[in-house]
Amino acid sequence: MAGRTRKWLWRWRGNPLRRREDVLEAWLVPAVWVLVAVGGTVAGVVTAAGADGVFARQRAGRTPVTAVLLADTPRATAHSFRSLAPVRWTAPDGSVRTDKALVESGRRAGAEVGLWTDAEGDLVTAPPSRTEASVESGLLGAASAAALSGVVFGAGSVLRRGLDRRRLAQWGEEWVMVGPRWGHRTG
Repeated sequence: MAGRTRKWLWRWRGNPLRRREDVLEAWLVPAVWVLVAVGGTVAGVVTAAGADGVFARQRAGRTPVTAVLLADTPRATAHSFRSLAPVRWTAPDGSVRTDKALVESGRRAGAEVGLWTDAEGDLVTAPPSRTEASVESGLLGAASAAALSGVVFGAGSVLRRGLDRRRLAQWGEEWVMVGPRWGHRTG
């Protein structure tokens, strides 16, 4: 690397060969990176906070109930450890309800199983634990940050490609003017 000097901020320095497209690109590149860094971070944090709020509302709005299994379930197989079976439980309003739910295979009728209900007493899936919700919120936040960053980076690439096309077109026009002056002189 001997003999080579670095020139910081070379894109913004005055230069007789600098074109308008060069200046636009000089501002476009850092703008894209700032948007990727700041926008991606904001999108990730907002998405993670929103998802965490949804999971918290699910935990608050669902209650565990003990239901009674109304029929035997088939034995577990290598591919199925749970099976759909009829169950009965008491809703928050005191009414007795029956429905089908996924329960462990190999259980006998009359066995008690733990299920989750919503505010109306209908069966719902178990809410995610705090740890599961944190992990899923983090993954959703990271995915939204990556998605926004990809869109910004892609848009920046498209804009840079357009600037390159304009530069090439200008170089072509200038070559048409300068090329004939050079002629076919070989020395």
